[in-house]
Amino acid sequence: MELFETKEKIDRALLVSVDTGDFDAESSLAELFELVESAGAEPVASISQKLDRYETATCVGSGKLTEIKEYCEAEEIDLLIFDCELTPTQIRNIEAETDVRVIDRTTLILDIFSRRAISKEGKLQVELAQLKYLMPRLTGKGIALSRLGGGIGTRGPGETKLETDKRHIKRRMETLKEQLRDVENHRNELRRRREKNSVITVAIVGYTNAGKSTLMNYLTEAGVLAENKLFATLDPTSRSLKLPSGVTVMLIDTVGFVRRLPHHLVEAFKSTLEEAAKADIILNVCDVSSEEAQIHLSVTEEILKDLGCGETPIIPVLNKCDLVDNGAEEFRINSSVKISAVTGEGIDSLLNAIEENLPVRVKRVTLSVPFSEASLVAEIRKTGTLLSEEYTAEGILVEAIIDEKFWHKVRDFAIG
Repeated sequence: MELFETKEKIDRALLVSVDTGDFDAESSLAELFELVESAGAEPVASISQKLDRYETATCVGSGKLTEIKEYCEAEEIDLLIFDCELTPTQIRNIEAETDVRVIDRTTLILDIFSRRAISKEGKLQVELAQLKYLMPRLTGKGIALSRLGGGIGTRGPGETKLETDKRHIKRRMETLKEQLRDVENHRNELRRRREKNSVITVAIVGYTNAGKSTLMNYLTEAGVLAENKLFATLDPTSRSLKLPSGVTVMLIDTVGFVRRLPHHLVEAFKSTLEEAAKADIILNVCDVSSEEAQIHLSVTEEILKDLGCGETPIIPVLNKCDLVDNGAEEFRINSSVKISAVTGEGIDSLLNAIEENLPVRVKRVTLSVPFSEASLVAEIRKTGTLLSEEYTAEGILVEAIIDEKFWHKVRDFAIG
């Protein structure tokens, strides 16, 4: 899905917002500016209109559409981007009136997704989301089909061709779903293996561009793409992280959230989000320098609850505190940790917070192991974390972190 000419010419885009009172139109429009820049276009300006409801034929009123047309002609606008979801009829009517290509918010996000996806799973998810969005928009005119550029009837197909296209897309969607099931089964197998080996997982979640990948890189040197762009990360990345106590956890970077993310996009990335849902600890990262930081934290928490994470420890992480003069002191959020993933400020506090929320299946113990049971020390070294060992007259004095499954083997030798 290529909407923008990024090599030779950057599209000049005019953003259009219709405020019906159903959401914060101003904040949504500000986010749309960022989305457009992330997609590689130039957001030149925006035009807004307050309406009780969207106009059926053109989304905006006739007078506002004339204003949009005149602006496009005067400023040589290449692309109109509406901050809502348009019907095929609305797109056709607006394009006919303005003679400018028109897309909506969902199409824009899909374009960004298609550019960012790297893994096989990510590409499959993006293509499935594109086809789900395209399917009800097949009009028989060839307009919507040309947006994917896949060679599926891009020159005004008739009704027979349209039905052929629909069948082709349905078959392709079934193929994609089957391939995604295979990928998901593989992911579930890896998850079961981690659980069997008692691997503790810590998921990094939050709004897109909150600094999640930068935090991941700081903690693990993972080399994850970290750009000042929305949706720089689509594919989950897993890396091991050794905490100060010696416990090793698996850190997982996930796709970022964005307000008004279309439902079928959330569905398409469900398996990615499940990495967060199945985690032992969740780091809810927000950009504390943003005026909407608290809203972002709250929205993310709501999404996590919908995913079934109500009982999972969630640590609010206020990132980019180096960009705030007062160090984000105005925030009064329980158990929150203020950090900078760029400078490293507050990272020690974050690691301590993770350790405080470790699941009960991990125990830190001091043992006096008799020499006759020395094989237990070797087993600890293999399956747990051996912090120290000292040979005494009574036996081997050991300080270690062990799995609770192993506890029954050594509890008779515990000290204190």
